[in-house]
Amino acid sequence: MQVTERLFQCDAYLKVCAATVIASHADGIILDRTVFYPLGGGQPGDTGLLRLHRGEISIVDTRHGREGQLIHVPAPDSRLPDVGDKVEAVIDWDRRYAHMRMHTGLHLLGVALPYGVTGGNITAVRSRLDFDMPESVDKAETQTQLNRLIRENHPVDSFWIDEDELEARPELIRTLSVRPPRGVGKIRLLRITDIDLQPCGGTHVRTTGEIGPMKVTRIEKKGRRNRRVYLEFDNGRDA
Repeated sequence: MQVTERLFQCDAYLKVCAATVIASHADGIILDRTVFYPLGGGQPGDTGLLRLHRGEISIVDTRHGREGQLIHVPAPDSRLPDVGDKVEAVIDWDRRYAHMRMHTGLHLLGVALPYGVTGGNITAVRSRLDFDMPESVDKAETQTQLNRLIRENHPVDSFWIDEDELEARPELIRTLSVRPPRGVGKIRLLRITDIDLQPCGGTHVRTTGEIGPMKVTRIEKKGRRNRRVYLEFDNGRDA
C-alpha cells in the first residue's frame, strides 16, 4: 500500500501541491502526496479543495487512514475523482495559519507553566491546554509571561530522532495522556531555541513573533490536580 507523502512535515508554509489520486471511495480521497494536515495531536484536520480538470472538490476534513495513508474527506454528495486523476491540492491557508500560530502558542504556554500536560485542543479562534497542576495560577501573570516569550521571537524548527533516543530521554515527553507513536522508527521533535523541546507532529510558525499577542481568557478547575487554561488571539494589541 502506497504511503501518502506528507509535505507539511518539511514545510508547513506550503499552501498547494500537485498530486495524483491513488484511491477514491466512500470514506474519502487518498493522494500520493499532500499539503493537508490530518486531525491529530489536538490540531484539526485541514480543509480546502482539490482542483481537477473537470472542476473542484471541497475538502471538509483530513484524517489518518491505514498504513500511512491520509484521507481527504469531501463535502457530501461530491463527485469523486478517478484513480490516476491529477489534482491540485489547496488548503484553506487562513485557517491553517491560525492553527499554526495557536499550536506554537500552546507550546509557549507550556514553557510559562512547566507542568505535565493532560490534554488540549486547538481551533482557529480559541485553544486550551489542561495541566497536571494542583493549584491555580494568576491569569494576568501567565498572560504576561506568555507574551514576553512571544515578543522574544524565538526561532522554531523540527528534526527527527530514533525511538531509542526518545526512550533514553523520557523527560522530553510533556504530555501525560497521549504518548508518541511506537513502532514507526522515527519521532519528530519540535524545538523552540533553548526553551522547549518535545515530540510533536503538528504544524508550527517559524518564529514565536509570528504568533502575535495572546490573552489568557480563563483558567478552570477540572479536577483535584487538573487546571484548564484557555487562550485566544488578542487582536489589536501589542504582545
